[in-house]
Amino acid sequence: MIKRTDSSSTDFQNLVKLLDADLAIRNGEDHAFYDQFNKIDAIKNCIVIYIDESPAACGAFKKFADDTVEIKRMYTHPDFRKRGLASAIVKELENWAKELGYRKVVLESSLQQNEALSIYEKSGYQRIPNYGQYIGVDKSVCYEKEL
Repeated sequence: MIKRTDSSSTDFQNLVKLLDADLAIRNGEDHAFYDQFNKIDAIKNCIVIYIDESPAACGAFKKFADDTVEIKRMYTHPDFRKRGLASAIVKELENWAKELGYRKVVLESSLQQNEALSIYEKSGYQRIPNYGQYIGVDKSVCYEKEL
């Protein structure tokens, strides 16, 4: 089951805690830099996928520009990986953004997240020059997709 929610969802918050712990390991000494851009205080557009009533995966988007959203906080719990949940999250986030009138999606990921990069590329995202706070950050890669 896919549930649209916001960042007040306890299930979303708990999955994000697991994501942050994973990223702290993957990003090492760079974690504090990335972490400052990943606060979830007031994200209006969040998704949680449930498998047998257990929160299994999440993702969110924030407004980036008038016609663009930025995907944030993508995570699949290790117990539920290799089931296509990340692709389902991306698709649902894109559909929701399109319903709200957005025409483009951007995102940033780190080079250490090979699984995520593969999902985005399979979902039709094209690599673009790093934007905003990620300009000049060698370990970041940025993508976009027209909806």
